[in-house]
Amino acid sequence: MEFELNEEQQQVKRMVREFAEAELKPNVMKWDEEQYFPKELWPKLGELGLTGVIFPEEYGGAGMGYIEYATVIEELSRVDGSIGLSVAAHNSLCTNHLYQYGTKEQRERFVTPLAQGKKVGAWALTEPGSGSDASGLKTTARKTDGGWVLNGAKNFITHGISGDTCVVLAYTEREMRSRGISAFVVERGTKGFLPGKKENKLGVRASETASIIFEDCYVPNENLLGERGRGFVNAMQILDGGRISIASMALGIAQGAYESALKYSKEREQFGKPIFEFQAIQNKLADMATQIDAARLLIHRAAWLKDNKKQTTKESAMAKVYASEIAVKVCEEAIQIHGGYGYTKDYPPEKFWRDAKLCTIGEGTSEVQRLVIARQLILT
Repeated sequence: MEFELNEEQQQVKRMVREFAEAELKPNVMKWDEEQYFPKELWPKLGELGLTGVIFPEEYGGAGMGYIEYATVIEELSRVDGSIGLSVAAHNSLCTNHLYQYGTKEQRERFVTPLAQGKKVGAWALTEPGSGSDASGLKTTARKTDGGWVLNGAKNFITHGISGDTCVVLAYTEREMRSRGISAFVVERGTKGFLPGKKENKLGVRASETASIIFEDCYVPNENLLGERGRGFVNAMQILDGGRISIASMALGIAQGAYESALKYSKEREQFGKPIFEFQAIQNKLADMATQIDAARLLIHRAAWLKDNKKQTTKESAMAKVYASEIAVKVCEEAIQIHGGYGYTKDYPPEKFWRDAKLCTIGEGTSEVQRLVIARQLILT
């Protein structure tokens, strides 16, 4: 395992940073205040390969690995966690589920336009009554002539309204519990596939989060994704990669907050000198920098394992729980270093802090991550 990005990976990092600075930074607060999901970015992201980072070129992807993918999400989130989250959900959840478990025909039909940035992906597992208890869902898929009829509701779905292609988890055999859950592909515009309430969130407000309703929604047999009854197992495997995404998002947010605090500490003067010269501020910045580096190493280890086709359940969970929790801490310290200005929307830390908190909740809470880690420790 290398501890530095190679030249090609450095080029990816520079490319995404330049894009984020040019396309995202001028609009960050406007999008946040208006809760506006900038879907018009998708073709631009697609041109750079950012909507299909980890997928082969034959399916419209960029053909890169998880190290590059983690770098992409970090650099986007360093400027705007909302766009980092949207790109992460699109890549590692929806599109990856389709790529990993879809047939050749399904990959060609669904993965290619998603990877090219022509369509936006959504992934629907969570329900009003099932969060950490992911298998406690109530959405059902009833077999009928030539297909399936879906009924139920999902919530907290990224791109629940704007998504063009949605992977949905539903019970096909309830008596078999988690082994009776299957995955389906539902396209926007399908009769009975209805957008629900858009959430008014604390942070990542430019990443659309909404509920989805299924009312006698018919999908043909060819839209069954993977083996019948294997949907939940496949979803848990997909989340191993998804946790690398959220960890990378948290890392980028922490990096952005730290850079803002470091810059401010060199410019802000008190008692006749920059506040950076005070040991209390130096200690805060030193801890922030160390925590960020430690998180990055955990993330890159998990990404390296993923690229080398090794199991990452424990390592992904470790990366996510640590990166997400230090992101909140780093952002709080960034606010503290900015003093009263840090509590205003004139400086970046308050938004970074609001965005960071989601990372300790989404795609498995910190409490769930610790359970995942503990279970893996018992197996070793």
